[in-house]
Amino acid sequence: MAETPADAAAAAETTIDDEGAEAPHIGIEAQYIKDLSFENPMGPKSATAIQKNPQVSVEVSTSARMISDGRYEVCLIIHGKAELNEGPAFIVELTYGAIIALSNVPDDAIQPILLIEGPRLLFPFARNIVADVTRDGGFPPLFLQPIDFMQLYHNQRPPAADNGADI
Repeated sequence: MAETPADAAAAAETTIDDEGAEAPHIGIEAQYIKDLSFENPMGPKSATAIQKNPQVSVEVSTSARMISDGRYEVCLIIHGKAELNEGPAFIVELTYGAIIALSNVPDDAIQPILLIEGPRLLFPFARNIVADVTRDGGFPPLFLQPIDFMQLYHNQRPPAADNGADI
């Protein structure tokens, strides 16, 4: 008999590992734009100014907070800026969030999962939003390069965070 999508989902929820325990599970319940801002300070001058090859900088950070038992909000924060000698050509800021549910995850693995795997899953969607907004703002799309979220996680963590502090 064929397996229905509901049966497959139920089986995925109750996957058993080699030791007979339920395997860890991560699920995305929702994704959303939490905050989005685009500024074009040059206005009508931007069409000619962009031909001057602006200096583009991008900063990325992540955050996570518990909403309820086993449910967390994870945010990917992107700040991009194109600078010319005359000043900023554009500024784009995006906070892209998700509600992530975790089950059967050891306590010491929650923070890395939320701040490495969560943003890794959100990045393609956030990247697309940034590219669309900059293009719709009259500039060539700002295509973000792939990000090593494990390295970002280690760079963002203060040394005291190694003691198992909260998210």
